[in-house]
Amino acid sequence: MADKQQPGAPGPVILPGSTEPKLLVPIDHPESSLSRKFGRETVNYFSGGLNNRLSWLRTDYDFLRTAFQSPDARFMILKDLFPLVQKPHPSSEEGAKGPVAFALVSHRDIAAVTGSDPFGPSEEDLIKNFDSSETRPLVLFVGLLESKQSSFSWKDFKGSPVFAVDVTPRGSYAAAAQGFIDRQLQEENTFMTDRIQITHDAATAAMYGQARSTMDWNLRNQFCSSCGQRTLAGHAGYKRLCPPTDLAGSDTPQPRPDCPSRKGISNISFPRTDPTMIAAILSADGTRVLLGRQKRYPPYWYSTLAGFIEPGESIEDSVRREVFEESGVRVGRVVIHSSQPWPYPASLMIGAIGQALPGGETINLAHDPELEDARWVPLEEVREALVHGVSNLGDAAPSSYKEGGLRLPPHTAIANQLLTAVVNGFASEGLGSNAGSKWQNAAL
Repeated sequence: MADKQQPGAPGPVILPGSTEPKLLVPIDHPESSLSRKFGRETVNYFSGGLNNRLSWLRTDYDFLRTAFQSPDARFMILKDLFPLVQKPHPSSEEGAKGPVAFALVSHRDIAAVTGSDPFGPSEEDLIKNFDSSETRPLVLFVGLLESKQSSFSWKDFKGSPVFAVDVTPRGSYAAAAQGFIDRQLQEENTFMTDRIQITHDAATAAMYGQARSTMDWNLRNQFCSSCGQRTLAGHAGYKRLCPPTDLAGSDTPQPRPDCPSRKGISNISFPRTDPTMIAAILSADGTRVLLGRQKRYPPYWYSTLAGFIEPGESIEDSVRREVFEESGVRVGRVVIHSSQPWPYPASLMIGAIGQALPGGETINLAHDPELEDARWVPLEEVREALVHGVSNLGDAAPSSYKEGGLRLPPHTAIANQLLTAVVNGFASEGLGSNAGSKWQNAAL
């Protein structure tokens, strides 16, 4: 990680990006038996984070305190779940696109908002001193950016600790948070305002996805689902607790009403992930792919079909159900391709490729009003669109796009990766001796 300043110096530290948000290279060995048989792994956007989460240290308060106060610690800042990023340089070309760089600040910058020890000496101490009248900024431990050059080390690990902080002005820390925000906006930083952000450098986008999903979960679960009382963040932001007592602005803990979550070992509320299927569906003869569009899409913009997986349902069954509900098409064989964390708010997109049953290709949109249109598109038309018709949902088509042609999601969306795999031979030609090289070209 390259810093704009010396480690420990005040001011923002910017993670560098490439000229465009490229996906990360697979970590599997190309000659492994699995890679040769099934092809290289696809690392989708929001996946493959460079940070080691060190999840077992979330209850080690000596580690958290030392890491938090380290001069090497870096802090990802969110306000209303929008990240603090570096402003485009004034000398950049008008309209130039590139990955947006996060602005990671130092402990010295953020200490006035968080205090010196937001995690407390122990979880037991946090529970004992719980005070529902106080409002504290949420601080999450994101992980360690491992580097042999870092001065911070803990046992066998060496690198820069990364935390995420919610600076949305609230309660008793509102003034400190607003002061921090004002200082950042006066410098070289700003907050992104796009509803969905997929223009970050892929190497650091996964950290943002992790932070955003976990922070959003904390904000949605400030009250116990069992008794309705206010909860407390523990495990460095990865657990919500329902304390048995409350200082409530006094010096003496007051007992709170009994809660079923405190009995036995059931006092547990961990972040949730919503599994969602998304699938590229081939025609029975393997020459076309099913695409759909919603009313909110730009003209000629289509994508693969997706939907939430229901309880007691396999991934394969959910693909068949959702595709039939939305398009009327009946699907037979389903294979899993790859997955993508999607932090809006906390989905896991499970990408699949399926094939319609012979005689089951008739499109019927009467079951579910979600789609405005669905159609079978020849693979060659999809291939052409992957070259000339790819863009973010709210962006204009590329300059090489011809009006009236098919438009598709960007490569940072798993839908694009599924379609790329399909047109490069995966699932339509079977897994032969050259399937791995085709997959590798699609993935990289």
